[in-house]
Amino acid sequence: MLFNRSWYNRAGVEYVMKFCTRAEREAFLEAAPRFERMLVHSGISVLKYYLDISRKEQARRLRERRRDPLKQWKISPVDEAAQRHWHDYSRARDTMLLRTHHADAPWILIRADDKHQTRLNVIRDILARIHPRMSGASSPAEQACVGLRATPAQPGRACA
Repeated sequence: MLFNRSWYNRAGVEYVMKFCTRAEREAFLEAAPRFERMLVHSGISVLKYYLDISRKEQARRLRERRRDPLKQWKISPVDEAAQRHWHDYSRARDTMLLRTHHADAPWILIRADDKHQTRLNVIRDILARIHPRMSGASSPAEQACVGLRATPAQPGRACA
């Protein structure tokens, strides 16, 4: 089972933008890992990928969306506030990663400035987790990078 980032918005965007209270965020941060464990203990694989872009890349993508008439529909007021709240979002992200990371459903952190490479890395990682021989990795060291086995405690471990 894959959840997109909106599943975790309560702990990040909604909290930073004051769309939820501290108590609602706390309730989510306590409930999410319990729910994930319930899924895993029922035999469902839970894969959680956090695609992390740099502030500079986020600014570049927002500028591109403003200029490109085919991408302008993607811009929202929340996006417009993103750069101003970068540090708040970063703190909320770190809290969310630490509070929802656990052995049954660990976070997999991926540097995502390069969209094409990011997509390939995620696909490779999913294949490696579903069927290790399908990943195309030839050595344990390469498999570790293909697997992008990063944790919030090791943020530098994410692969590009």
